[in-house]
Amino acid sequence: MQDNATEVTAAGIARLAGVGRAAVSNWRRRHADFPKPVGGTETSPSFALAEVEAWLRKQGKLAEVPLRERVWQQLVGHPEGPLTALVHAGCVLLLIHERPTVWLDAVAGSDERLAAILPGALDQVLTPRFGDAAGRAVHGGSPASTSSAVNAVDAPQAVNSARDARAVNAPHSVPTVNTPSTAPAVNAAPTSADVNSSPAGREANTLPPTPTVNTPAPTQPGSAPASAPAVNARASAPAVNARASAPTVNAPAAPQPVNAATATPAVNALRTPTGPQLLPSVPLLRGAAELAADLGARQAFEFLLGRHLDANPRQYTLTPADLAGLMADLAGPARSVLDPACGTGALLRAVDPRPGQELYAQDGAPDLAALTALRLALHSRADVRAAVGDSLRADARPGLRADAVLCHPPFNERNWGHDELAYDPRWEYGFPARTESELAWVQHALARLTDGGTAVLLMPPAAASRRSGRRIRADLLRRGTLRAVVALPVGAAPPYNIPLHVWVLRRPDRTPATPEVLLVDSGRFAAEGRGGPDWAAVRDAVLDAWRAFARAGRLDERPGLARSVPVIELLDDDVDLAPARHLPPPAVADGAEQLTAVRERLGATLRLTADLTPPPADPAPAARWPLTTVGELARGGALVMRTGGNGGHARVPVLTDHDVLAGSAPSGTLPESEEEAVLTEPGDVVVPVLGGGSVARVIDDATVGAALGRNLVLLRPDGTALDPWFLAGFLRGTANNRQASSYASTATRLDVRRLQLPRLPLDEQRCYGARFRALDEFERVLRHASRLGEQLVRGMYDGLTDGTVAPD
Repeated sequence: MQDNATEVTAAGIARLAGVGRAAVSNWRRRHADFPKPVGGTETSPSFALAEVEAWLRKQGKLAEVPLRERVWQQLVGHPEGPLTALVHAGCVLLLIHERPTVWLDAVAGSDERLAAILPGALDQVLTPRFGDAAGRAVHGGSPASTSSAVNAVDAPQAVNSARDARAVNAPHSVPTVNTPSTAPAVNAAPTSADVNSSPAGREANTLPPTPTVNTPAPTQPGSAPASAPAVNARASAPAVNARASAPTVNAPAAPQPVNAATATPAVNALRTPTGPQLLPSVPLLRGAAELAADLGARQAFEFLLGRHLDANPRQYTLTPADLAGLMADLAGPARSVLDPACGTGALLRAVDPRPGQELYAQDGAPDLAALTALRLALHSRADVRAAVGDSLRADARPGLRADAVLCHPPFNERNWGHDELAYDPRWEYGFPARTESELAWVQHALARLTDGGTAVLLMPPAAASRRSGRRIRADLLRRGTLRAVVALPVGAAPPYNIPLHVWVLRRPDRTPATPEVLLVDSGRFAAEGRGGPDWAAVRDAVLDAWRAFARAGRLDERPGLARSVPVIELLDDDVDLAPARHLPPPAVADGAEQLTAVRERLGATLRLTADLTPPPADPAPAARWPLTTVGELARGGALVMRTGGNGGHARVPVLTDHDVLAGSAPSGTLPESEEEAVLTEPGDVVVPVLGGGSVARVIDDATVGAALGRNLVLLRPDGTALDPWFLAGFLRGTANNRQASSYASTATRLDVRRLQLPRLPLDEQRCYGARFRALDEFERVLRHASRLGEQLVRGMYDGLTDGTVAPD
């Protein structure tokens, strides 16, 4: 059925037609029949997608809107916003994934019929996976009472669900139901045949029942927007954990008291949307179903979620997939895992599956918690239990004792609940200072662990050395709780200019007689330039050191990389846990010999640079060639244009725009998906489109077979018509790039289609191409000489200052 409600911006029209924004502006001026704006603002109008599609097809500028682009435009143009659209689409994709015949029966007929019967169809999936429609839990076939509420699987510690079901009914947020009797609770053990259900009546890792305290629950104000595909995203604005303005709601009295005057409610992450709420989403839902038929339901959801995260990079704090995998491996296999600041669930997705597994998630942003629940349900057969609420102020599961806790908490929060949580029993190792929010998250994680359980948290490096936290760090050390501190390379996760730390903690079942702490510094594996670290090397080094330490309780020194330090050595006035301050330097016995080898390589490289220096340029009159553009060559079949960044079936090295600019090897990663990645071939020309630089790179043996990263355009010339080096050389002209660039307030974008090059015979092209290739080789050697020079200078400074190199 045709979508008459979805709106699309000028940028969206440009993507549909494969042109630049300027072309869309020209069409609006030159064609009186161009669709009129239906929304937006005067400076940024929006247009009806159906009208735009019809006009483009009529003009011969579009044969058919690609399915993925159509669905994406329906999502971003949703009247309630893309996050609500994502949740609606995720619910339907879960229905398609688990009950495809139910969807096929519901989708037949009009939009109104689909919207009317879809809530009942969704209940057939959401109820077994997340709880029943009245906010009661289904646990082993025995529903909990209505008054046991929010996280029904932890019923003894829950609050009144009938009232709390209305607590987060906010616009542009998780779709809600108008009455508590129609809102399914999350966090129930599944009862469907295709998931792992818990034995009847079993409360996994919970304390004995305790009474609850119910206070009137006001409506919670709106939510913040929503970790990547393959990443954990947390809204980076204060709105995600806006704990200062949290309303007064229900709080459990025991075993985890929370100040009822200031606590934010912990409520179910997902509720079945009503028919009126779903009606505007019907075109999107039909499109998402088509996409699922093409890619699979879980891959379709990952595509939509990943593209939303990519389109809004400043709104989210990401946990890269490689880092999430490392943290999950450090935690080890676990049956029950909690992430109290889950974002979009990347940490829980990285956990190795096992039978009977239970995944617990909580986040202060309703949209993020709902997306996590859907994402994990689509990717895992585990029992998924997700809740909304500030985990520090309103813990959804005060009685939970999990085997593992994984957490990427918000950093440097001053308003984390310091005043109202002063007497909270979670502060077993000391009351955190107002500036030590990260140590509050550490103790929250420890309080949710079973004896012997492991917590792994991503931490800012300052948490290891701030004086305000030294007493808590000291107590963590004395009691054998802190087991390891791992310094990551620069660029491992945002903020990318800081080498973050990973803390590994274990809730002790007994105190070691002579406890030691593992300190690891993986900074040596940072990549040159702005590329990410060498994750394979980081993973091997960290896990090898951790597993050897876990087996023996100590680790022999690995100079410059790792050592286990007796706790007594760290219990000084500062209790500084930064690994670099306690590790022995790398072996320096052959330091002078290494510097000599670097100097010899630099000399050889400089001599080669002199040999490759271009000869003097002979003056010549300015040439006046007939010109063509890349766009014309693409339309004529002389070359093929492709854009990158869509992932692929398997992990392959990814060529990023930074790699192209730096002339380095592929260093990036893309999420694994069912999409076809664009793989480079010999002779391809790759052009970055952001940054304003005039760079084009011809694919060689070092880059062939890599996937094309984001913000790159690949040109694949027909060898019988175009020489690749001729093409790349003329694309690098400064004047050429200037005339093909558009400028925003903070960025420059290159319209590759507008780049020009002369129409020349192939023999003459090859003549120019040979000269351009020689210049490229000269440029590469210059870069290599620069790197060797930096290495020599750095080594000399280090050798002179540590005494391994004599001054004379």
